[in-house]
Amino acid sequence: MRLRVKRTLLTLLTLLFCAYLVLAMTSFNKPKEMYPICIKVSINIEDENTNGFLSADEIKRILERAKLYPLKKKMSCINPRDIEDLLKISPFVSTAQCYKTTDGCVNISITQRLPIIRIKNDKGADYYVDDHGGVMPNSKYVSDLIIATGNISEQYARNYLSNLAISVMADEFWSNQIVQINVLPNLGIELVPRVGEHIVYLGKLPQAKSADKRKELIGSFVEDKLDKLEKFYKYGLSEAGWNKYSYINIEFDNQIICKKRIIN
Repeated sequence: MRLRVKRTLLTLLTLLFCAYLVLAMTSFNKPKEMYPICIKVSINIEDENTNGFLSADEIKRILERAKLYPLKKKMSCINPRDIEDLLKISPFVSTAQCYKTTDGCVNISITQRLPIIRIKNDKGADYYVDDHGGVMPNSKYVSDLIIATGNISEQYARNYLSNLAISVMADEFWSNQIVQINVLPNLGIELVPRVGEHIVYLGKLPQAKSADKRKELIGSFVEDKLDKLEKFYKYGLSEAGWNKYSYINIEFDNQIICKKRIIN
């Protein structure tokens, strides 16, 4: 009889202890009561100084126009997903995250798309292409980007010139030296350097249907051509003078064809 009572008490104690643990865990994980209204909005643009397309004030205006700016609104009525979806529509936004905190703050974090080349073609189009081959509209953005001119379709800019720009920008020297790319009617590529009064002709970029293959082929093509040009700069122009030639053709593997500048 006593053994049965002890077992019953032990079972009850075990059940009570388990119930206590459940209540304690629930109480611990339950957040404090949220502020009834939003008292602060924090907008963080991670690469604001690098890209410069967006500012916190512009993000605020975008949200205000859509009546989604959360300041002084009921926290229960603020939907972070709606804010994220709206901001992702912007052609300059790469990622957008929004969340609420229990102290009445709404936090918004944004990363911008990275422009790598500006396109100004012979038909008057003016836009940017980002590092993923996406088109970005012209804006107040001013930066020392390479400008591409000439016979450029949007498809060619996205699929080919973006890879060319990435390859040029991968090298610190060439990213500073090349200021313009010109595409001829036959799709031959000319480079305009910052130093030296000459134009460099690369030839046509290699073509491929696969995006990965295009990137690989163009990367290898540009690396080979610029390596050849760098050697010519070092061992040729350093002796002859930077302004001796008006046109330098490095299209062919085993030769460099130069056109002398005509001095009147």
